[in-house]
Amino acid sequence: QVQLVESGGGLVQAGGSLRLSCVVSGSIFRIDSMGWYRQAPGKQRELVAAISRVGSTNYADSVKGRFTISRDNANNTVFLQMNSLKPEDTAVYYCNAAGERYDTTRSYRIPFGSWGQGTQVTVSS
Repeated sequence: QVQLVESGGGLVQAGGSLRLSCVVSGSIFRIDSMGWYRQAPGKQRELVAAISRVGSTNYADSVKGRFTISRDNANNTVFLQMNSLKPEDTAVYYCNAAGERYDTTRSYRIPFGSWGQGTQVTVSS
Protein backbone atom coordinates (compact mmCIF):
# COMPACT_ATOMS: atom_id res chain seq x y z
CA GLN A 1 0.00 0.00 0.00
CA VAL A 2 2.82 2.37 0.96
CA GLN A 3 6.28 1.54 -0.35
CA LEU A 4 9.67 2.87 0.69
CA VAL A 5 12.85 2.42 -1.34
CA GLU A 6 16.26 3.36 0.08
CA SER A 7 19.43 4.00 -1.85
CA GLY A 8 22.91 5.42 -1.35
CA GLY A 9 24.53 2.92 0.98
CA GLY A 10 27.97 1.55 0.37
CA LEU A 11 31.51 1.15 1.62
CA VAL A 12 33.44 4.21 2.75
CA GLN A 13 36.58 4.93 4.74
CA ALA A 14 36.44 6.50 8.19
CA GLY A 15 36.06 10.25 7.84
CA GLY A 16 34.22 9.95 4.56
CA SER A 17 30.66 10.81 3.59
CA LEU A 18 27.56 9.17 2.18
CA ARG A 19 24.09 10.43 1.36
CA LEU A 20 21.12 8.13 1.74
CA SER A 21 17.83 8.69 -0.06
CA CYS A 22 14.39 7.23 0.56
CA VAL A 23 11.42 7.63 -1.77
CA VAL A 24 7.92 6.97 -0.43
CA SER A 25 5.14 6.01 -2.83
CA GLY A 26 1.54 4.83 -2.68
CA SER A 27 -1.92 6.22 -2.04
CA ILE A 28 -0.70 8.76 0.48
CA PHE A 29 -2.81 11.52 1.96
CA ARG A 30 -0.18 12.97 4.27
CA ILE A 31 3.23 12.04 5.64
CA ASP A 32 3.63 13.35 9.19
CA SER A 33 7.16 12.20 9.84
CA MET A 34 10.05 10.43 8.16
CA GLY A 35 13.12 9.00 9.73
CA TRP A 36 16.19 6.85 9.53
CA TYR A 37 16.95 3.94 11.83
CA ARG A 38 19.92 1.61 11.88
CA GLN A 39 20.70 -1.85 13.15
CA ALA A 40 24.19 -3.22 13.64
CA PRO A 41 24.89 -6.94 14.11
CA GLY A 42 23.91 -8.08 17.59
CA LYS A 43 22.28 -4.76 18.45
CA GLN A 44 18.75 -3.41 18.56
CA ARG A 45 17.41 -1.11 15.89
CA GLU A 46 17.86 2.50 16.94
CA LEU A 47 16.65 5.88 15.78
CA VAL A 48 19.28 7.87 13.91
CA ALA A 49 17.29 10.93 12.83
CA ALA A 50 13.70 11.98 12.20
CA ILE A 51 11.99 14.95 10.61
CA SER A 52 8.40 16.21 10.66
CA ARG A 53 6.35 17.85 7.93
CA VAL A 54 7.13 21.27 9.34
CA GLY A 55 10.85 20.58 9.53
CA SER A 56 11.49 19.83 13.18
CA THR A 57 14.30 17.32 13.62
CA ASN A 58 15.48 14.80 16.17
CA TYR A 59 18.92 13.16 16.22
CA ALA A 60 20.61 10.46 18.20
CA ASP A 61 23.36 11.91 20.37
CA SER A 62 25.93 9.74 18.61
CA VAL A 63 25.35 11.43 15.24
CA LYS A 64 24.68 15.06 16.21
CA GLY A 65 26.95 17.41 14.32
CA ARG A 66 27.83 14.75 11.75
CA PHE A 67 24.52 13.70 10.18
CA THR A 68 21.82 15.91 8.69
CA ILE A 69 18.29 14.81 7.82
CA SER A 70 16.25 16.69 5.24
CA ARG A 71 13.15 16.13 3.18
CA ASP A 72 11.45 17.06 -0.06
CA ASN A 73 7.76 16.99 0.82
CA ALA A 74 6.64 17.54 -2.77
CA ASN A 75 8.35 14.33 -3.85
CA ASN A 76 7.85 12.34 -0.62
CA THR A 77 11.59 11.90 -0.24
CA VAL A 78 13.84 11.98 2.81
CA PHE A 79 17.64 12.23 2.82
CA LEU A 80 20.35 11.52 5.34
CA GLN A 81 23.67 13.26 4.76
CA MET A 82 26.34 11.43 6.73
CA ASN A 83 29.69 13.13 7.23
CA SER A 84 32.74 12.26 9.31
CA LEU A 85 31.71 8.63 9.29
CA LYS A 86 33.07 6.30 11.94
CA PRO A 87 33.36 2.50 12.00
CA GLU A 88 30.69 2.55 14.72
CA ASP A 89 28.24 3.85 12.09
CA THR A 90 28.40 0.53 10.24
CA ALA A 91 24.87 -0.88 10.10
CA VAL A 92 21.88 -1.52 7.92
CA TYR A 93 19.99 1.75 7.62
CA TYR A 94 16.21 1.65 7.35
CA CYS A 95 13.86 4.38 6.22
CA ASN A 96 10.55 4.88 8.00
CA ALA A 97 7.50 7.00 7.19
CA ALA A 98 4.31 7.58 9.16
CA GLY A 99 1.15 9.43 8.29
CA GLU A 100 -2.21 8.76 6.71
CA ARG A 101 -3.05 6.93 3.50
CA TYR A 102 -6.23 6.49 1.51
CA ASP A 103 -8.24 3.30 1.51
CA THR A 104 -8.64 1.58 -1.85
CA THR A 105 -11.71 3.65 -2.75
CA ARG A 106 -10.29 6.93 -1.42
CA SER A 107 -13.37 7.11 0.80
CA TYR A 108 -11.47 7.55 4.04
CA ARG A 109 -7.97 7.85 5.47
CA ILE A 110 -6.03 5.27 7.44
CA PRO A 111 -2.96 5.77 9.64
CA PHE A 112 0.15 4.03 8.35
CA GLY A 113 3.69 3.32 9.38
CA SER A 114 5.96 1.70 6.81
CA TRP A 115 9.57 0.54 6.53
CA GLY A 116 11.97 0.18 3.66
CA GLN A 117 14.09 -2.91 3.08
CA GLY A 118 17.28 -1.27 4.29
CA THR A 119 20.59 -0.26 2.78
CA GLN A 120 24.00 -1.38 4.05
CA VAL A 121 26.50 1.22 5.23
CA THR A 122 29.99 -0.04 5.98
CA VAL A 123 32.72 2.25 7.34
CA SER A 124 36.25 0.88 7.32
CA SER A 125 38.98 1.87 9.77
